[in-house]
Amino acid sequence: MPEIFERYADEYGPEKIVYVYEPRCGLRGIVVIDNVSAGPAIGGIRMAPDVTTEEVFRLARAMTWKNSLAAIPHGGGKSAILADPATPNKETLIRQFARAIERLEGYIPGPDMGTDEVSMAWVRDEIGRSVGLSKVLGGIPLDQIGATGFGLAVCAEVAQEFAEIELKGARVVVQGFGNVGSHAARYLEERGSVLVGASDLDGTVYDEDGIDVHHLVEVKQKTGRVTDYERGKKMGADAWIKIPCEIFVPAARPDVVNETNALELKCKLVLQGANIPVTARAERILHDKGILSVPDFVANAGGVICASVEYKGGTHKQAFEAIEEKVRENTRDVLSLARSHSQIPAEAALSLAKQRVAEAMAYRRSR
Repeated sequence: MPEIFERYADEYGPEKIVYVYEPRCGLRGIVVIDNVSAGPAIGGIRMAPDVTTEEVFRLARAMTWKNSLAAIPHGGGKSAILADPATPNKETLIRQFARAIERLEGYIPGPDMGTDEVSMAWVRDEIGRSVGLSKVLGGIPLDQIGATGFGLAVCAEVAQEFAEIELKGARVVVQGFGNVGSHAARYLEERGSVLVGASDLDGTVYDEDGIDVHHLVEVKQKTGRVTDYERGKKMGADAWIKIPCEIFVPAARPDVVNETNALELKCKLVLQGANIPVTARAERILHDKGILSVPDFVANAGGVICASVEYKGGTHKQAFEAIEEKVRENTRDVLSLARSHSQIPAEAALSLAKQRVAEAMAYRRSR
């Protein structure tokens, strides 16, 4: 039995862990289908050279909770291709990976870190199923339209009351200025907030007078580095932790806020744009500091809600209406429950998610 089962298996899953290996093209991959009680699992294909089975499992489990809270007819799953997304061999790897998972019909792949709507078009071409497709293929390109970032802004509208801040004039720092982080900054800017800091793998740009989000996006697309933004102070890649703000958006890899740096964070509200960006111990530290941290499977559910609408043949407009309704309702439910029970929001969210998954599991015939 794989070690991951021994460490994490419980009454909720995982249902399957599948390893993919094709030496002729150098493909190494991992698929975790965690729970399909509510329907086939939806979860992205992550592409990075250092992804582990543990990370994929934790991401799949987060999708189980996220999809249940969002009340969409899908379970949780996730997969990974262990390769640099900049490799010239990317299309070959993704197409081969798609063929390898063709028979895993309980898993519907979508885009994630390192993959996009082009990647999903390759997947669909191979096996006939994926979400996050381009418009020309009848899809809703969730990264292109910023579905997850839109959901984060909706979440912030509700959370501002609980964090005792106002979005208008609130300073924002984004860690990981990519598909999620850039759109979150844009939608928050539309609501009156001001981006003062943004980071990527190469560094951090900081301007206390405010960063032009539209221009920073242009710079990032052109050069690949936020530090090429003409104004502001240029700092190291981890300097985001020291920038004072009202709203902090971690939008990159897991566990970036942990017990070693959580005390340094200077904000009032954490909107978790990435999946599992805050460790459990860090959640407690933030709570004790009076920082409101909205868990990932509440705050960043916009992307998977959009994917679910697309899978059913819905439109861009219907997807954003669904995101608005579900994220707003879930954020208020979770934060109200946390407040009334003096809980950490992550604990309240997990309690609600477990109740919903357990109810879905109760309707299934015992195997």
